[in-house]
Amino acid sequence: MNLRPGRRREEPDVNLTPLIDVVFLLLIFFMVSTTFTQESEISIELPQASGETSKDEKRPIEISIDAQGRYFVNQQQLINTQLLTLKRAMQQQAGTLKSPKLIISADRRTPHEAVVKAMDAARQLGYLHLTFATQNITNEPAK
Repeated sequence: MNLRPGRRREEPDVNLTPLIDVVFLLLIFFMVSTTFTQESEISIELPQASGETSKDEKRPIEISIDAQGRYFVNQQQLINTQLLTLKRAMQQQAGTLKSPKLIISADRRTPHEAVVKAMDAARQLGYLHLTFATQNITNEPAK
């Protein structure tokens, strides 16, 4: 029933500007009040492996790296940790062999850079047979 025949009904108009402002303010509030936690330390345990040691007639070159990043080539400590010194010691131990077998054994707290440097020295010398020493899990005491 239309009591005012001469007037046309207008559609209600919804203004979205205040709604957008409120949503924007809520977004800013949550962005500012949220704290972002970043884990800067990752606990990594080096892998353990079970298996048999290989029998090889050639004497391998063993590169040991302690927790401070010092190098030992066949149980002899190098005078420094430079790449050139490591390469010379590896060449001296290899003698006439073109590609001797290398065994890298590093302490579990050894800096990653020291292990990568040993691998890089082997690559630069063309030594392709590279093995990583691990602790045998059957020799560990039960916890």
